Amino acid sequence: MEPNDIPTLSEEEKRRRGLYILPNLFTTAALFAGFYSIVAAIQGKYELAAVAVFIAMILDGLDGRVARMTNTQSAFGAEYDSLADLVSFGLAPGLLMYQWALMHLKELGIAWGKAGWLVAFIYVACAALRLARFNTMVGKTDKRFFSGLPSPAAAALMIGTVWVFYDSEVLGSHFMFPALLITLTSGLLMVSNFSYYSFKDIDFRNKVPFVVGVLIILGLSLATIHPPTVIFTVFLVYAASGPVMWLYRRYKRIQRRKKGEEA
Repeated sequence: MEPNDIPTLSEEEKRRRGLYILPNLFTTAALFAGFYSIVAAIQGKYELAAVAVFIAMILDGLDGRVARMTNTQSAFGAEYDSLADLVSFGLAPGLLMYQWALMHLKELGIAWGKAGWLVAFIYVACAALRLARFNTMVGKTDKRFFSGLPSPAAAALMIGTVWVFYDSEVLGSHFMFPALLITLTSGLLMVSNFSYYSFKDIDFRNKVPFVVGVLIILGLSLATIHPPTVIFTVFLVYAASGPVMWLYRRYKRIQRRKKGEEA
């Protein structure tokens, strides 16, 4: 074969084989924040570990938006983002909760000690299953709603719990059983079929009423007073919204059925 006959890659193929730096840079930063959270949790720096996961949440929200704004979406970026999410919103919160509270269950006996790390593992496994299910359902479901609690929201509920009570000087050894319940519930909500509003249909470029701007300013002001409480409260309400809306729809369905029988 002559040198000139060697097949060359087209520009499109070269672009597909390469990596987009900007969105993957945000994903890498989110992964770093998740990894740092794990290191901080092992060292007993629980507040720093919680803040690191919160930073990972912000970075995770930015990488997708940056990719869409710069038209640099790719299959590689989507898979890399999921792997980073598993570390930041699965392993990091699970280990943080275990190090702060669940590990103290071993003081009650071997069986309770095993229950502590098993529940932490269940949370991590549920985060992995949630991410895998999300990837397989992209484009097949209503984008306005998530099926199951999103992993960043579950992580926020976990780290918010640690952050609030640690900041209030509550010892993890005194919070073992509530921590066990919160960890198990957060994990199961991720793999549930409850619908959660995704906020993806909101167009931030459109004009909003003046009162909405005032409410945003008030919300930011409250967040600066005590960030742990605000984060915990917001995501606790969001996590509860799925089961509450399911019960409400079920109630309305039963009421319609009764009216149909009476007619």
